[in-house]
Amino acid sequence: MEYRKIKDQDKEENVADIEDAHPKSGSGAGIVDKPKIGIQEGSEWKRKSLVTIALTVLTSSQGILIAWSKRAGKYDYSITTANFLVETLKCALSLIALTRTWEREGITEDNNQMVWCGSFMQLVIWDSLGFHFKGTRLSTTLEEIKVYPIPAALYLIKNLLQYYIFMYVDAPSYQILKNLNIISTGVLYRIILRRKLTEIQWSAYILLCIGCTTAELTSSSDRVLQTPLQGWIMAIVMALLSGFAGVYTELIIKKRPSRNINVQNFWLYIFGMIFNVGAMLTQDHDDIMNKGFFHGYSLITICMIINHALSGIAVSMVMKYADNIVKVYSTSVAMLLTAFISMILFRFHLTLPFVLGSMVVSVSVYLHSKGKAPR
Repeated sequence: MEYRKIKDQDKEENVADIEDAHPKSGSGAGIVDKPKIGIQEGSEWKRKSLVTIALTVLTSSQGILIAWSKRAGKYDYSITTANFLVETLKCALSLIALTRTWEREGITEDNNQMVWCGSFMQLVIWDSLGFHFKGTRLSTTLEEIKVYPIPAALYLIKNLLQYYIFMYVDAPSYQILKNLNIISTGVLYRIILRRKLTEIQWSAYILLCIGCTTAELTSSSDRVLQTPLQGWIMAIVMALLSGFAGVYTELIIKKRPSRNINVQNFWLYIFGMIFNVGAMLTQDHDDIMNKGFFHGYSLITICMIINHALSGIAVSMVMKYADNIVKVYSTSVAMLLTAFISMILFRFHLTLPFVLGSMVVSVSVYLHSKGKAPR
């Protein structure tokens, strides 16, 4: 499979990095600039913290915006057009960020993105728009970009299922079934990336799943046991798609650590746009042609699209600078933050299961941070 090939290449790069980090004996061999390393680690920790906090805040408002975007319990707008606009906005934001990088640093091997039949090409469109990068040639190999359609397709299917699963389950049941993502991500993280978690971290991970499920229990939660077979199948498929897409995305993003994240995002979102166009043509073509592309859109719908776009970029950055486990914890904490926001907006009342679940999640976060294997 494709990810096996990427893993083998990644191992070769890791070996090269180890050899560079431990030079042979000779003049200046083994000398390490400790203050410089300390500053670099501090900068990485700060960046990791910022993107994790951003993801938590953005994710906490997703469910609220989706709920607000409904009218009489239904979506008046086309789900496929909304998903397409999310991918388009993410791609545009990545290009804007990349353009600023080009202006500031120039075009380098790690921040260029264009390919044409595997050869080099001149980027003339940016020159016509006022961005001048004379004498610079841009390249990206077909070998590098051919892996991006896989996670893009998986995310498309998962995002569409996220809407259609409500045909078979109610909101409380969905919140409980969604926690299957936690288990699938942890298992696939271990199998595909071969990253080891300590026993304490695995215990914390299981506690996280239990805590999230407990926090979402309500008087009607018993209905989850009466979920029809279609609902269970969709929930399991969503969990596997979400886990595999996340782990696979982390795999290809970290394959080339020096690669600019905006270049990697650009290719991921381009393929996301292509697949969403296919979804629009096959599912909502008649409605779009008869009612219009933006039929049923409101200010809340626009805010939801912006939120989803920023959340998607935050997820990719977490995968670049942290990992999928951090992403899972971030979205789990976001669930608690959503509840507190709902207390203000929807007069949500705290329940005993929610308080107990929140405490278990907090203990899980603490155990995970303390259970890291010594380096």
